[in-house]
Amino acid sequence: MSHLTQILVPYELAVRQLRIRDSYDWHQRVWQAFKGNDGVKRDFLSRVDEVDDAYRLLVVSTTEPTKPDWCPTDCFKTKKIPEDFFAACHFRFSLLVNPTKKLVVRNETGERKKNGRRIPLTKREDLLAWIQRKAEAGGFEIGDPNNLRTIPKPRSYFQKGATQGVHYAIEFQGTLSITDPALFRATFTTGIGSAKAFGFGLLALAPLS
Repeated sequence: MSHLTQILVPYELAVRQLRIRDSYDWHQRVWQAFKGNDGVKRDFLSRVDEVDDAYRLLVVSTTEPTKPDWCPTDCFKTKKIPEDFFAACHFRFSLLVNPTKKLVVRNETGERKKNGRRIPLTKREDLLAWIQRKAEAGGFEIGDPNNLRTIPKPRSYFQKGATQGVHYAIEFQGTLSITDPALFRATFTTGIGSAKAFGFGLLALAPLS
């Protein structure tokens, strides 16, 4: 069973009281909705969008969350996603991801290093190829690629301890059709692409009649 949670966080609360600065801070705040799960593997996906004078935090999880102490009561809504939601074959979707490719890096002797360097994908043709690969592996197919929107988003900087980094965000908006229901359910739960702990990979869906 999956749960969908929405938390509207007023801008003043997020910035001035909670002092949320980046995607890693949001990640830590989401963890506080799953008390007692310290040391347990993360079983949720999250996404943050700016709406008017607030941040909208969406969370998809297999464990039911509870309202964290920092969250006002009237800003927290959670519900189980009914099984018949996935009975639809076609959906409109929005997906915020960090699409990258790995470059081959060689050492002084010309041997290929195990860990290459990752760079962001920015060209539309590369982005279309990326999402189509993810779709095939995830039990669905993209609708008309000509109608698929690829929207660049601001860079997402973060600091985790002494480590600083940046993610390059792209939002896909379009339609999809399910080709493998069981695989698609797993994809919905586990997310798509990398940097899932930093607000990427959550598949927001709306069934199409």
